[in-house]
Amino acid sequence: MGAVVSDKLISPEQCRMARAGLGLTAGLLAERARVSKVTLSDFEKGKRSPHPRTIAAIRAALETVGVEFIDDGNGAGVRLKREPSDATISLEELNAENDN
Repeated sequence: MGAVVSDKLISPEQCRMARAGLGLTAGLLAERARVSKVTLSDFEKGKRSPHPRTIAAIRAALETVGVEFIDDGNGAGVRLKREPSDATISLEELNAENDN
């Protein structure tokens, strides 16, 4: 099982993976993180390394919409958090009548 990444810096690859997993455009993420789209694009392409405060803002914007940054010792990655659904049926209650 992967450990949650403790520092606030993320890699360009993690940023791209997170954005792709959520289906967010670069423009929307930049807006939510309050950074310029050019800054985000250059970061994701590895063209420049923004100030740590900027990377932390990008990370926070992604975490707010359900991304968790992880490192399992074999490399860093991302996963989408699962929110419990109100429609979830426990195993004890599962039967043919509620199988849709």
